[in-house]
Amino acid sequence: MALTKEQLDNKQMELAEYIVTHKDIDGPLMPIMQKAQELFGFLSMETMTTIADSLNIPVSEVYGVATFYSQFSLTPKGEKVVSVCTGTACYVKGAQAILDEVIKQLGIEVGQTTSDGKFTIMDTRCLGCCGLAPVLVVNEDVYGRLVIADVKGILNKYR
Repeated sequence: MALTKEQLDNKQMELAEYIVTHKDIDGPLMPIMQKAQELFGFLSMETMTTIADSLNIPVSEVYGVATFYSQFSLTPKGEKVVSVCTGTACYVKGAQAILDEVIKQLGIEVGQTTSDGKFTIMDTRCLGCCGLAPVLVVNEDVYGRLVIADVKGILNKYR
């Protein structure tokens, strides 16, 4: 869902205020980038440039951090991020089949977003829920001990 100009302006103003209050602390880059990600859902080149200019550092430094850490995204994500754990415990319990079913149900590949902006699929490593393997997370909602037949019903809750 696209932001209105007023919403975008408000978020940019909030980021600017956050930068002012945090730029003089030790190691300000990560917290500022995290705030920007929280506000916009991703880090656009415009946002990275704003951060770099505000901290008087090269944009390449901001970009390097953004591409190094998986918590940051350079592209917008869907309203619902569907993450399937493919860490060892989940993998041996059938996570690949769960991931394949999510791909089939949503008609997109890992890392892609549906054309309506509703869903993004992510392949993640350990989510810390090994006892519930295999695990699928939709935003903050955790689903464990899954079988392929569970996937359609879970996704339908969010359609």
